[in-house]
Amino acid sequence: MRDGDLVLLPQGIAHRLASAPDVVGDSLEGCQVTKLGGNVCEVVREGTGAASTLFCGSMALGVCALNPLITLMPPIIKGCDVAGNDPVVGPLLAAMTAEAAQPQMGSATILSRMADLLTARLIRCWVNCTGASTTGWLAAIRDPHIGRALAAMHRDPGHNWTLESLAGLAGQSRSIFAERFSAVLGEGAARYLARLRMQLARELLGQNGLSVAEVATRLGYDSEASFARAFKRITNVSPGVVRRTIPGRIDMNFGF
Repeated sequence: MRDGDLVLLPQGIAHRLASAPDVVGDSLEGCQVTKLGGNVCEVVREGTGAASTLFCGSMALGVCALNPLITLMPPIIKGCDVAGNDPVVGPLLAAMTAEAAQPQMGSATILSRMADLLTARLIRCWVNCTGASTTGWLAAIRDPHIGRALAAMHRDPGHNWTLESLAGLAGQSRSIFAERFSAVLGEGAARYLARLRMQLARELLGQNGLSVAEVATRLGYDSEASFARAFKRITNVSPGVVRRTIPGRIDMNFGF
């Protein structure tokens, strides 16, 4: 990492940050830790060398949130490789440095929001820099028509989406949209939406004690029975079995 660089670990893999490969890892013992608010802390270690400012953090994403994208991303993404020409990253890092240098009321919230923005910006840069494939999920979200429909389905999977309404969002006729969607993603929009709903259902069934009926209603099904049939058809297990398990999370780490 160089001055002004950032690194994203999409799968939250174990890692170590050091000044050289042979430097032994250290702990937070001996550091001065000051809580700025929320989950944001300032950690200071005194030393004799030049001072460095590092921003490190992690975020947890629901399994459904970005799973198709996360699974396609490499274990490590370096900002200098994908975001070197991004006009926003540099000023954001400078603003974070200034905020951290003189913490004031609301600094924790401001730093958290800027970190979110930097992470999202880096993900976008990676998507835009990744290949030129004409099929698959990355190609779909880059497509100006299919991408709008995908965003709508992920934003509100429980909505009563029809081929007509999705084609309208995409700005295409129903036949052109259906053909293009299948060509890029390898399945029809209805099948994609059903799988998306079941992925979200797996998450909801293990959270807050939601009943099968509540999950069915939230995802737009008319009855618990119709939801259960759809769930088993797609996942090969019943909702009751999944409800007794706890869904996983995707932990993403970043540093800049």
